[in-house]
Amino acid sequence: MNQIVLIALRRPYTFVVMSILIVLFGGLTVLHMPTDVFPNITIPITSIVWDYAGLLPAQVEGRITYMFERAVTATVEGIKYMHSHSYYGFSITNIFLQDGVDVGRAEADITAIAQRVVKWLPPDISPPMIMRLAPSAIPVAMLEVSADHMTPAELYNLAYMRIRPLLVTVPGAILPHPYGGQDMQVMVNLDQQKLLARHLSPADVHDILMRQYRVLPSGDIKIRPTDWIVQTNASPLRIEDFENIPIKREGNRFIYLRDVATVRLMGRVQQNAVLVKGKQIVIIVVMKSTEASTLAVVDGIKKMIPRAEQVVPEGVKIRLLDDASTFVKDSIQDVVHEMLTAGALVGLIVLLLLGSWRAMAIVWTSIPLSILTAIIGLHWLGESINVMTLGGLALAVGILVDDATVMIENIDRHLDMGKPLETAIIDAANQIVVPTFVATLCIAIAWLPLFGLTGASGYLFKPMAEAVIIAMLASFILSRTLVPTMAKYMMTSHHDGESAHAAGA
Repeated sequence: MNQIVLIALRRPYTFVVMSILIVLFGGLTVLHMPTDVFPNITIPITSIVWDYAGLLPAQVEGRITYMFERAVTATVEGIKYMHSHSYYGFSITNIFLQDGVDVGRAEADITAIAQRVVKWLPPDISPPMIMRLAPSAIPVAMLEVSADHMTPAELYNLAYMRIRPLLVTVPGAILPHPYGGQDMQVMVNLDQQKLLARHLSPADVHDILMRQYRVLPSGDIKIRPTDWIVQTNASPLRIEDFENIPIKREGNRFIYLRDVATVRLMGRVQQNAVLVKGKQIVIIVVMKSTEASTLAVVDGIKKMIPRAEQVVPEGVKIRLLDDASTFVKDSIQDVVHEMLTAGALVGLIVLLLLGSWRAMAIVWTSIPLSILTAIIGLHWLGESINVMTLGGLALAVGILVDDATVMIENIDRHLDMGKPLETAIIDAANQIVVPTFVATLCIAIAWLPLFGLTGASGYLFKPMAEAVIIAMLASFILSRTLVPTMAKYMMTSHHDGESAHAAGA
C-alpha cells in the first residue's frame, strides 16, 4: 500500500486525470441513473385472474379457485405460499415464489397447467390472465380525461382507443385500462312481451345472431385474368343493419330483430364511476416498470400530453391529476441538503482544528470524489438513486472525512518536525496505513450483515450498505493517491509561510 503513495508522488498528473474522469463519469451517471423513492423490490409474485361473469363467490371458490390451486401445487415447483380471493365472477390467485427460483420457468409451468385446468372448470370459461407483479411497479401519475359534450362511455372509448396507445410508447410506462365509464358496445334490449307474442325466447335470438353474425374465409376465384377475393362477411356495418336481421319466418313473412328488440350503441352497465368536483370523468393511471425511473416516466407522460390533445376531438381536456415525481424530487432534495450540510460542517471543523484553508480544500475535494465514485459503483451494480442509497452516502460523509483528515494532519505534523515535503508525506502515509486500513475495514464489515437480509428489507437496505462500503473504499484509496498529490503542491506554500513567520519572529 505504501508503493501507491510513491507512484502518486512520482506521477501526480495520472491521479489528477483520474479525478477529472471521476467527476465526468460521475456527473453523467447522475444524469442518466434511474431516480426513485426506494430501490427496486423484485419479490417474485405471479398473479392469475380467472373471469367467469355471473358466478357467485362461493361457486367461484369451489369450482375455479380450488381446482386451480390443487393443480398448481401438484405441478409447479418453487412455490413459497399462495393467496387466493374469490369474488363475484372473478378468481384471483397470487403465487409467491421462493427466492432464487427461475421466474420465467415457473410462469411457463403455471401457464401450462392453467391451460389443462380449463377442461375441468365450468363450460366456456376463458383461459386466465397471468401477469407478473412487482412491488416497485407503482402508480406514478394519473391523467384526467373530461369533456362537456361526451358521455362517460364515449370518454372511456376515447381514452382506451386513442390516448392510451400514445402513452404506452413512453419508456417504462405501464397503463391498465382506464377507470370510469364503460367501453362502447352494441346493446340488444329484448322486449319480453313481443318475444312471447311471437313464440320466441332470448336463447332463440342469441343462437340466430351467433349464426348470422359471422366472418368466414371463402378463398378466391380466378375468372380469366383476374383473381377475385370472395368475401363471406355477415357482420353488420351499421347499427341500423342489426335491426334488419331476420329472426324467424312465419309463412311468407319474416320477423326481424327490430320487431322484438331495440338496438343501440352504448356502454355496458357502469360498474365504477370517477367524480371530480361532482362531474363524471375518466382517469388513466400510469404505472412504471420495475427498472424504470419515476422521474423519467412522469417527464415522458408530460411531454406526451400535448401530442395526445392533437388526436382527440375539440373540447376534450387532458390534465395531469396526480404526479408522484414531486414526492420523489422533494425526498431526494431533502437527503442532498443533509449531505451538503454535513459536508459544510465537516469542512468548518477541519478549518478550525488545522487552521489551514489548504487542508480544508484537500479534505473537501476528497469527499465529493468519494461520493461520485460510490454513485458510479452503484450504477454498475444496477442500483438507482433513491432515498436509501443517498441516505447511505449521507451517513458516510462523516466517515469519509476521516481518511483525508488523518492523512493531512499527520503530514502537517511531520512538516513541523522539519522534514522535507516528500519525506514528510511518505513517513506520514507509512505511519497511518495500518490504522486507517483497519478502521476502514471494520466499518465496511459492520455493514456486511445487511447483505444477509431477505425479503423487502433486503431489497431496501442492501443498496444502503453498498453505498457506504464503496464510498469508504474510495475514500481510503483517494487518501493514498490524490491527497498526497494535492499535499505535494498545496502544503509547500503553507509550510514555507509558517517557517518564514517563525523566522521573522
